Amino acid sequence: MRFNSILMVAALAALTACAGAPPDSTGSAAGNGAAGANGGYNASAAGTAGANQGQIAGRAAPGSEQELKQTVGDRIFFSTDKSDISAEARTTLQRQAEWLKRYPNIIVSIEGHCDERGTREYNLALGARRAEAAKQVLVALGIDPGRMTTITYGKERPAVVGSNEAAWAQNRRAVTVVQ
Repeated sequence: MRFNSILMVAALAALTACAGAPPDSTGSAAGNGAAGANGGYNASAAGTAGANQGQIAGRAAPGSEQELKQTVGDRIFFSTDKSDISAEARTTLQRQAEWLKRYPNIIVSIEGHCDERGTREYNLALGARRAEAAKQVLVALGIDPGRMTTITYGKERPAVVGSNEAAWAQNRRAVTVVQ
């Protein structure tokens, strides 16, 4: 009987130890990438590395790529075979410029993308023109060109897979990415 009691207490202790969340380096219980008890960002608490990068307590961290996406918009769109900046795209780029002025140490890359139509070479060149056009607008709005790089992916990285106008429209884009 005594052996059964000891075994039951040991099993209960083991279950209790497993039930609690392990403390992180700040001493707070791990959560879903939320701020710990001391208010600091707990990136490791997400369970997988980078799962909630750029977030504090469910909100985008100031100066993060998530904040750019959520509050400003990280992409502009183009017409077929064009690299001209539309009025709507210019508005987004103006918001990006204001955001970049708030965070003067942030460096960005502007990615140029195309839809699936056309040759690889044609789309790489068009993607480069789109990225450069977006960069030039940001430069004209007062952003130091040394803070920006451009890269073209042509049709190699579609945002939406599909062979229809809805998919193509989402793939004809330039995306600003925080480095």
